[in-house]
Amino acid sequence: MKLSRNRTGYYIKEGVSSIFTHGLMSFASICIIIAFLLIMGSFILLAVNINAVIGELENENIILAYIDEYLSLAEARALGAEVSRTPNVSRVNFISREQAMYSFLGRHEDTARFADVDAEWFRHRFEVFVYDVALISDTQHDLLSIYGIRRVNANLTVAQALVTLRTIVTGVSIVIIAVLLAISLFIMSNTIKLATFERREEIAIMRMVGATNAFIRWPFIYEGFILGLIGSMAAFAILMSTYGVLAGRVYEFEAFFLNLVPFSNVSLPIFLLFAAIGFGVGVGGSALALNRYLKV
Repeated sequence: MKLSRNRTGYYIKEGVSSIFTHGLMSFASICIIIAFLLIMGSFILLAVNINAVIGELENENIILAYIDEYLSLAEARALGAEVSRTPNVSRVNFISREQAMYSFLGRHEDTARFADVDAEWFRHRFEVFVYDVALISDTQHDLLSIYGIRRVNANLTVAQALVTLRTIVTGVSIVIIAVLLAISLFIMSNTIKLATFERREEIAIMRMVGATNAFIRWPFIYEGFILGLIGSMAAFAILMSTYGVLAGRVYEFEAFFLNLVPFSNVSLPIFLLFAAIGFGVGVGGSALALNRYLKV
């Protein structure tokens, strides 16, 4: 056990020492990791905010369920329980005839033109909010099957457009992130290969004196791990601070149409993603780069 700890300590010491010995290549590796993680993180945040805007638009796509005019106020309200139990319905608001009339009058400045408007001209109704706008047509059909619901208005065209837009945004984001990840892995791997090529004589000497492949490999693995960790954490810090400044600017100018998602809502997934990519690129790149020099 003590020997294992001593050996691990040696590997870590050699890995850290190598970072400073080959400072330029180490700096280049860290910068590459930071650059690609920042680009990837920016696309992730862009996709998250676009999806949030689409979600808000979906929430505003309300279904109006009009109640049979022959039902009393109490009977109309009683339908709320059944409407709430309808599949895909998330929330229901009851609007009486009087509320509907006042809402109608509030949308017009010249209320004198509507002095003769009576609440009896309007129907009791429900504002129905749904979980998934993709199922809004089915929800409309289910609401119409409820006794006492006379008519259901749902903007199916807008709902379908939102679903299509959300699908496109999600698909494009996944493709872009996947391409960026592949590029970053390729460039980082080649950077590490270049750094390893400069040290081929060192590796050859170690093999000549009888060092095992594991003894040669582990310092490089720890070096790659440290470089990946530094790069990923630096990228996360830069992304968090930059996004915070941008959000502050948006709130400062009261750009209400840009309701940015708080970074705290996505910080943990992004942190874990950056850490995983940093680990994978650093350790994986080092291991792959060494293979050609460790072949017997």
